Amino acid sequence: MPEEFYRIKRLPPYVFAEVNRLKAEYRAAGMDIIDFGMGNPDMDTPTHIVNKLCETVRKPRTHRYSASRGIAGLRRAQAGYYGRRFGVKVDPETEVIATLGSKEGLANLAMAITAPGDVMLVPNPSYPIHPYGFMIAGGTLRHIQTLQDGAFDPEAYMRALDRAVMHSVPKPVAVVVSFPSNPTAQLADLDFYADLIAFARKHHLWVLSDLAYAEIYFDDTPPPSVLQIEGAKDVAVEFTSLSKTYAMPGWRMGFAVGNARLIEALTRIKSYLDYGAFTPVQVAAAAALNGPQDCVAEIRSIYKSRRDTLIDAMGRAGWGIPPPPATMFAWAPIPVPFRAMGSMAFSKMLLAEAEVAVSPGIGFGEYGEGYVRIGLVENEQRIRQAARNIRQVLADPSAMLSKYQT
Repeated sequence: MPEEFYRIKRLPPYVFAEVNRLKAEYRAAGMDIIDFGMGNPDMDTPTHIVNKLCETVRKPRTHRYSASRGIAGLRRAQAGYYGRRFGVKVDPETEVIATLGSKEGLANLAMAITAPGDVMLVPNPSYPIHPYGFMIAGGTLRHIQTLQDGAFDPEAYMRALDRAVMHSVPKPVAVVVSFPSNPTAQLADLDFYADLIAFARKHHLWVLSDLAYAEIYFDDTPPPSVLQIEGAKDVAVEFTSLSKTYAMPGWRMGFAVGNARLIEALTRIKSYLDYGAFTPVQVAAAAALNGPQDCVAEIRSIYKSRRDTLIDAMGRAGWGIPPPPATMFAWAPIPVPFRAMGSMAFSKMLLAEAEVAVSPGIGFGEYGEGYVRIGLVENEQRIRQAARNIRQVLADPSAMLSKYQT
């Protein structure tokens, strides 16, 4: 028999597994790990959303199978959100589908549109589902470097995209973009999206946009949607999530919105795989979208306060981190004295010496090396404590390097 199953064999080793193993080991030994590793929101879901769930779950008829593409009221609520937030009109019947979080939607759309060997253009560094959803589906990846000196350069990105299309055989099928970006927290504007859509139309590419962090931003300009560009719905679909916006990560509720053909493909795949989220969860999700939005601003302000505390405290500790303009992450360059050891070894060192967990940049792709991702998932007190612990590590690079370099 083969040593490994085909799709499992194609997946690279899970980089974060070693850090997760060490976290569990150190906690079992009594260490108080301050965990910035996983992007798992720690805030309470707003009360009115929880109350709607409780109210609905008491109705026995809601305990039956739901609709895999989402109940009608929820799809209308998401269409209403796009109208209010982006000025984009979408048809809730043909251009909206509810997903079990944006991750599931991305993975199942990859299954729907990927033939074996199809070339897919994916960002690097990137949230893992962006490339590996296609890899699991049998596609071939072409990685597009998204950062230049730690920042997103739209012109350089478009040049890289042009080279990728020119030199890929067969011609690529789709391109994935994600702004605000996980893990890098970078933003894109409407000028970039206009160039992207024009490029996609010219080269007959599908555009898959991940907008999971649409509402987690820290200046006065909310991140745009690719669907705001005229003609975008001819080639694009966009994924959003309630996980961060309303502190609902465990509820697993997201959406795909846009091109009717892609939505239909995703709908058909999902009809074979699931019956949709539990109906009370969908009803509560509609209440989140249709209800008071002051909770969104409050959640955003908490992340901003944590961001400011992190940048200030780490700066005082000797670690200069660029302030992220959006998302719940900071994309932090490894301090110069430690850069040669790489992001995995640096992350393991912080875990052992400072009792602080971060995500190694290499886990997000080869172009993530030299960085770590820090999640804003601990309160200000814990952030300051982490900085104090890290200051002790950074104070004597020679001693640390002699201990951890092999």
